[in-house]
Amino acid sequence: MTTGQIETPPSVLIATDDTAYANAVAHFLEVENYTIERCHDAPGILRLASQRHFDVIVLDMHLGEDADVELVSFIRRQSPTTQIVLIFDGDQADRAIEGIRRGAFFYLPRSCQPSDVSLIVEKAVQANRDQATMDAFERRALEEMIGDTPAMKRVVELITKVSPTDSTVLLLGESGTGKEVLANTIHRLSARRDKPFIAINCAALPENLLESELFGHKKGSFTGADSDKPGLFEAADGGTLFLDEVGDMALVTQAKLLRILQDGEIRRVGESKIHHVDVRILAATNKNLIEAVAEKSFREDLYFRLNVIQIIIPPLRERPKAIPPLIKEFLPRFAAEYGKSVLAIDDHATALLQHYAYPGNVRELESIIAHAVILSESDTIRVDDLPDAVRFGDGSRLALPHHDTGAIPTLQEMEKQLIETALAKLNWNQTEVARQMGVSRSTLWRKMKEFNIAASPEQRNAPTTTP
Repeated sequence: MTTGQIETPPSVLIATDDTAYANAVAHFLEVENYTIERCHDAPGILRLASQRHFDVIVLDMHLGEDADVELVSFIRRQSPTTQIVLIFDGDQADRAIEGIRRGAFFYLPRSCQPSDVSLIVEKAVQANRDQATMDAFERRALEEMIGDTPAMKRVVELITKVSPTDSTVLLLGESGTGKEVLANTIHRLSARRDKPFIAINCAALPENLLESELFGHKKGSFTGADSDKPGLFEAADGGTLFLDEVGDMALVTQAKLLRILQDGEIRRVGESKIHHVDVRILAATNKNLIEAVAEKSFREDLYFRLNVIQIIIPPLRERPKAIPPLIKEFLPRFAAEYGKSVLAIDDHATALLQHYAYPGNVRELESIIAHAVILSESDTIRVDDLPDAVRFGDGSRLALPHHDTGAIPTLQEMEKQLIETALAKLNWNQTEVARQMGVSRSTLWRKMKEFNIAASPEQRNAPTTTP
């Protein structure tokens, strides 16, 4: 007999010094089979939250006094999956809103009924369950899109472990390997998922514009600054900021970034006022930062601040099994963008794409699918819809494992072999070969002529005559 796994009752910490109120809330929650723990002061919250996980904490903001929102931040850092329900007095409304900004789930006035608190706790528990389901789906999708090589399994493992934390992450890899996609995945798997995810390419802007874009500026601080403008750090407050190509950042801007990592403080360009922000920073580069530090073009202290967790992303040519899931993701997006009804890609085109070397990595695959969707004249992408670089090689080599000591065959050689094999298998029926390969009859004929492929076994076996 197989026994199913018994689900653990949700755990709730009621943190208030109002014993009667705590008893009333606990009564409603115990009826729903929740496990209840209680504490009556801020030190008790800090101690219990450090010792064990709670699904929900009902937090009386009176306990934290002026540091009530700091308790919210502490709990979110300590246990990102814990939902926080705030109970506030009439004069604490502004701080309750700040608590929501820092990650609390909901806030209720002290005048509300204990049954209302119980209802919100139930919704918080359900939100946790829904998010756990989404996180599991996200991880499965991540595994499919990345591939199953040992190196990529390590990437998935690191992302899964680091996402729930607020740790800074440095993503390394060739240009176009999908660093922004993975940064967005880290954000979606974090407790900041409901806050902004903002990405900026540090190499795309000159130094003065990058500084203004990141930190904001005060009116009149430079020509064209017609009004005060908050920067991306303020826009991402509570969420995540992804700094792509951080290795191209100027030293002056690096110093300001270091201050944010250390103190969470920014100054807008031309302004002395300090703004505090709560932003998780993810960074990426295709440069060797250790060499940049040695050359004095990148600050050593900033490198160590960014390099808390390092994730190295292998190039796409080393993970061909990731290509079909990526194609599946790109197809509907480009079909909608270009108003096409392309729903699928045939096996021959997929095989060709899996054998291509991708010097431009995921970004190049994305462009290839956009190209194919635009050219496709049916609901399925076929070999003829792919760019010439994929179909004919254009000097790119196949990323196929091989065991001999010779060179890896070109796409032309592989394509010739494929056609000859198909012709022999289908009794030299060119119409059927063209149909099964997903190309037109005229394309097959042109290919056979290009590769000097015989049209029949008799023609193939005929002796060569010299004029």
